[in-house]
Amino acid sequence: MKKINKRKTSSLSILTIAGVLPYQEKNDEKYMNIYQINHFKKILEAWKNQLENDTNYSNTYMTDKASNFPDPIDRAVQEEEFSIELRNRAREIKLIKKIKQTLKKIDNQNFGYCESCNIEIGIRRLEARPTANLCIDCKTLEEIRKKQMSN
Repeated sequence: MKKINKRKTSSLSILTIAGVLPYQEKNDEKYMNIYQINHFKKILEAWKNQLENDTNYSNTYMTDKASNFPDPIDRAVQEEEFSIELRNRAREIKLIKKIKQTLKKIDNQNFGYCESCNIEIGIRRLEARPTANLCIDCKTLEEIRKKQMSN
């Protein structure tokens, strides 16, 4: 059986998928100007398209490869592979929804600012995680709270 090669997408490959280089800020440039907005819109749309293509590919792959193997071990292996693929697809669908929400934030001119404290999230953080909605300080506090609540 052929395995699907899935790997986590790093922020550098997100930029590569979009065909863009890291944004070069200019002196006295206004935060979230039209150039920055277009930069992130291109990244998000390319990322969304890539995830949708992956999802469509996995649907086709699973449909084409679905077999009723007579050997229980072969059948179990295939079921496990499909189970992993379905979990990955569910994560991708969730991420696609988050990307669409972020694109709406761009359209509504709410992109790039922390939802908690309303300060600038920052170009580099957004390039690393374009769907980020919290600045690094608020995200760190959120993670500390979650960790304390789980203990």
